[in-house]
Amino acid sequence: MHTSGHSEKLPDRAGTYTLQPGGYRAFIPAALPPSPPISITPEMYVLLSQADRALGRLDGSIQTLPNADLFVAMYVRKEAVLSSQIEGTQSSLADLLAAEAEILAADRPRDVDELVNYVRAMNHGLRRLADLPVSVRLIREIHEELLRGGRGRNLAPGMIRDKQNWIGPAGSTLATATFVPPPPGEVQTALSSLEQFLHDDSGLPLLVKIGLAHAQFETIHPFLDGNGRVGRLLITFLLCERDVLAKPVLYLSHFLKAHRAEYYQRLQAVRDTGAWENWLLFFLRGVVATCGEATETARRILALREHDRAMIADRLSRMAGKAYRVLDRLYERPIVSVNEVRGLTGTTYPAANDLVSRLVDLGILVEMTGHARNRRFRYDKYVDLFHDAALDSHQSPLP
Repeated sequence: MHTSGHSEKLPDRAGTYTLQPGGYRAFIPAALPPSPPISITPEMYVLLSQADRALGRLDGSIQTLPNADLFVAMYVRKEAVLSSQIEGTQSSLADLLAAEAEILAADRPRDVDELVNYVRAMNHGLRRLADLPVSVRLIREIHEELLRGGRGRNLAPGMIRDKQNWIGPAGSTLATATFVPPPPGEVQTALSSLEQFLHDDSGLPLLVKIGLAHAQFETIHPFLDGNGRVGRLLITFLLCERDVLAKPVLYLSHFLKAHRAEYYQRLQAVRDTGAWENWLLFFLRGVVATCGEATETARRILALREHDRAMIADRLSRMAGKAYRVLDRLYERPIVSVNEVRGLTGTTYPAANDLVSRLVDLGILVEMTGHARNRRFRYDKYVDLFHDAALDSHQSPLP
C-alpha cells in the first residue's frame, strides 16, 4: 500500500469504457481493490483518524440514550426523506409522519409511499443482518422492499437488470448519456466480485473499504431503479455488520444532498481518471460531518427528554406515570391520537382526553389537524430536532 504522494491520472484504474453493439460505450468496472493500490496520503490519514473518533463518539452518545431503538426510528425516517430527495422525491419528513399516522390529507404528495417503502426496506435489511451478511442476496431483498408498490413497482423489484440503463439529464440517450454502466451480461460478474471484496481481508482501513464499495455499487448500477438509495443504505449496513456502530444512526444523505454536484463529479472522476483517492477524501469528510450532526442530535434528544420528564413530574403529579408512558411512545412515533393514548394507558376515553389536553397545555403535544373529530397531536419539539432546511429543499435531481 502506498503511504505518500498523490495518485496520477490512470484512466483504466477503475475499469474501461467498451464499445457495445449498439454503438455506445459502456463502462466495465475493474475488480476491487484498485491497482495501483490506494495511496494513503497524510491528508487521508488525518481524515481517517477524525472519522474513527467521530464514529466512536456517535456510538457512545447513542448508547447513553434510555431506549436507543426508539430514537433510531426517527433517524431512519430522516434518512428516508433525504436519500429519496436526492433522487427527486418531493415528500418531506412531515408528509412521511402523517402517512404513517394515516392522516390522509388531500394535498399529500403522491410519492410519500416511496418514503414508507424506504423505511420498511431499511428495517428489513437491519433485521436480516442478524443471520445474513451484506451480500448480493441481501441487496436484492432490500431493493424488492424499496420498490414494492411505489413508482418503481414495474421496474423489476429485487431483480438484477436485464436491460441497459444509463445516467444523464432528462432526454438523454445511450449515445449522449453522462455515464453508461456495464451491459446486463457483465452485471452479475461485477456484483459477485464486489461481494468477494466485501468479505476478503484486503488490509484496507474499514472506512476506505466502505467508501470503495459504495462507489463501485453506484458504478455497477445493478437495478433499473433505486440504485442510489440502495447504495447509500449499503454504507450503514456495512458499519453495523462490522460492529462499528451498535445502532444504525449514520446516514450520509444529508451531506451528499448538500454537496450533490460534487458527489456525482467525484464518482464520475473515479470512472474517467481513476481518481479513487479524491473520492475517498470526499467520502471521509462526509463521515466526519455527519457523525458530528448525529452526535449533537442525540445530545439534544437526551436534554429534551430530561426537560419534559421534569416538567411532567412537576406539573402532572398523579398523572405523571401515564404521561411518561405516552412520552416514551412519542419518541418512536411522534404523532398520536386520544384513542391511542387510551390504549397505551389503559384508561377511559375522557381520562385519555384529559391527559392529552394537559400535555398540550405543557407544550409537549400540538394539535395538527384542526379538526373537531379524529384529531392528531404531534410532539413538535422532538420532530424539530430532525428537521432542517435540507428536508424541505426540493431541488431537481442531477444525473
